[in-house]
Amino acid sequence: MLESPLLQSGEQVTRETFWGISHVGEAVFYYLAAVTIIVFLYGVYQRFARYTRGSEDWFDRLDDLPGRITSAAKTVASNEKQFNRDLVGGVMHAFIFWGFMTLLIGTTIIAIDIDIFRNLTAIVTGERQSFFVGDFYLSYSLVMDAMGLLFVAGVSIALWRRYVSRTDRLHGKHTSREDDFLVWSLFALGVGGYVQEGLRLLGTASVEAGSLAITSYEEVSFVGHFVADVMFVGGMTPGMAEAAYPIMWWSHSILAFVFVASIPFMKPFHMISSFANIVVKDEKAGKRLPGVPAALDADSGAESVDSFSWKEMLDQDACTKCGRCSSVCPAKASGRDLDPRDVILDLKQYRESVDAGGETTDIVADGGQVIASESMESCMSCMACMDACPVEIEHLKHFTKLNRQLTDQGDIQPSLQEVFQNVMQKGNTFGNSQRTRGDWTEDVDVDVPDAREQEVDYLWYVGDYPSYDDRNKKIAHSLARIFDAADVSFGILFDDEKYDGNDIRRVGEEFLYVELAGHHVETFDECEFDTLVTTDPHSYNTFKNEYPEVDFEEFADDPMMPFDVEEPWNPDGEIDVYHWTQVVEELIEENALGLDGTELDYTVTYHDPCHLGRYNDEYEAPRSLIRATGVDLHEMPRNRDNSYCCGGGGGGLWLEHEEEEKPSEERLREALEDTDAGSAVEKFVVACPMCMTMYEDGRKTGDFEDDIEIVDIAELVVEAIDAGGVSASATDAGAPGTPADD
Repeated sequence: MLESPLLQSGEQVTRETFWGISHVGEAVFYYLAAVTIIVFLYGVYQRFARYTRGSEDWFDRLDDLPGRITSAAKTVASNEKQFNRDLVGGVMHAFIFWGFMTLLIGTTIIAIDIDIFRNLTAIVTGERQSFFVGDFYLSYSLVMDAMGLLFVAGVSIALWRRYVSRTDRLHGKHTSREDDFLVWSLFALGVGGYVQEGLRLLGTASVEAGSLAITSYEEVSFVGHFVADVMFVGGMTPGMAEAAYPIMWWSHSILAFVFVASIPFMKPFHMISSFANIVVKDEKAGKRLPGVPAALDADSGAESVDSFSWKEMLDQDACTKCGRCSSVCPAKASGRDLDPRDVILDLKQYRESVDAGGETTDIVADGGQVIASESMESCMSCMACMDACPVEIEHLKHFTKLNRQLTDQGDIQPSLQEVFQNVMQKGNTFGNSQRTRGDWTEDVDVDVPDAREQEVDYLWYVGDYPSYDDRNKKIAHSLARIFDAADVSFGILFDDEKYDGNDIRRVGEEFLYVELAGHHVETFDECEFDTLVTTDPHSYNTFKNEYPEVDFEEFADDPMMPFDVEEPWNPDGEIDVYHWTQVVEELIEENALGLDGTELDYTVTYHDPCHLGRYNDEYEAPRSLIRATGVDLHEMPRNRDNSYCCGGGGGGLWLEHEEEEKPSEERLREALEDTDAGSAVEKFVVACPMCMTMYEDGRKTGDFEDDIEIVDIAELVVEAIDAGGVSASATDAGAPGTPADD
């Protein structure tokens, strides 16, 4: 029987911090603590001193620093990004984080009491006093035991996932002993703390009539109490516990010192670098990219280690090797030569090697020793990696700079070089004559006004694929009919419209992008309109987020830039930029199309385009339009910000890849097998011309032609209009307005 004796009169509710430790031991402890702190601070200083030698970042990341710190603290404290796509991982990290923080705060409280408060009160009052007594001590003991238990539980889950269930994303080419050190040292610190507490409780207890009697108030330390009971039942006496306690105490202390001293030099540094990385994050990371100086010999940002900005180095150090980015990467899932985590860590490894005196080499090249060009060609610029990253690493910025270096070196596929040539010479990616850009309007039985000749409410940027590609022309036809049916004022640029430049920028052709941006801004300035509306989410993204960032003044004296623009375009957002689904959603809400939501009776699923969804957080407008037609919409498991890329972004539309399965084929399989409706899904609905192109291809190569039809939302809306909405003219001259293949 285990008993707890009552508190004796005059006995204080507290515990002796250095119980069983001699004064010499205390002195050694303080010496080791001082050495540990010095090593820790020096290591942190070295890390941040290295960042100061990095190049400047392209915009001010320290503006509104208090607000940034507050936002970062909220993100870290809530562990909100840890729960993204991984509930168990989120719970695990929350337990570890809050347990660790509580134990750290608890240790700090003891240090403040012993080393500051007691000495201060001795000076002020002449008597050493302590706040580590009474109710405070009891509350402290209860909270420390409870949160410490969560900490041990969290670390235990981490051990299980790493060594027993072997979660795939936790293992890779950069997995090393430092990963083992982190998780096992945390486990040893957590469990060791309870063993130490159990020894103290047992060592200070008495045995009465064969029963262990622990002081009553120590029952609040319920885990330590349990450990002491187990030790006693296992045959350990108070005397044995008292003898073992100093050994355990020193083992625990030395492990803690080693862990703290190692933080700046090993993986635990992510506890500092990750928070710093979240503080300095770019809220528009990925959706906008840094420019380059006007000089033709300007550094791409990836010529050498010296090219790395301080933020890029911080990104590298913030990586925890959790593999979340790798697990959601569609390029990796398709068998392409890309692992986002490995790219970031390969760059870090190379930087550290050069800093240590190692040999230098091309950072990115065909079959490169650091990064292979094939890896960068594989990236789809879908931003799934960045969306999944819990520490705000800006993968896409790194990848774009690497692509710029490849372009500067001429290490690009011939098919991509052909696209560049087409855009430079013809103004479009197809290499067709600009004079024929507006010819699609001849095949739709509505008037499509010229926005260069009259004032319009909506300047409609049609885009390359709806202008030149036969399948995507049907989308342009449908959208023209919708605008006409809603009786809105709209117009297009005809042959003054060129390629928007979004994706050639992401594959490294920055100067051509600036030239295209300058041309369009010059053209926009010559037109009178209220709102810019696009067919393609890629165009929507670059007009909304990137054109306003272009420093045209820097290129004003460049004879290679055939535009006369010096001022920033739309820097304050005076001109609204919308994807067409956002505009038509408002029109339907105003009943401009006369739809009542019962016109169509299909079973469909919808694919979120990356540039509309993850890039710009627009998920509702497309769904609102789909439901407005009356169809039965079933979501795929991977939807909204977890959508799976079609494979067309980042130049994927123009590049050849060796892959086990095309992303478009996998997505169509998901639509037919993993949705609630399963094979009953009749139509796969898209809202992006690139998605249309990729899925029409995947439908053929994946042998889905008899199973599902690819349609754009605009085609559904036109069919609904024809079925019961306001009168709309035929999609093609002399043909009914139905989706392709109907």
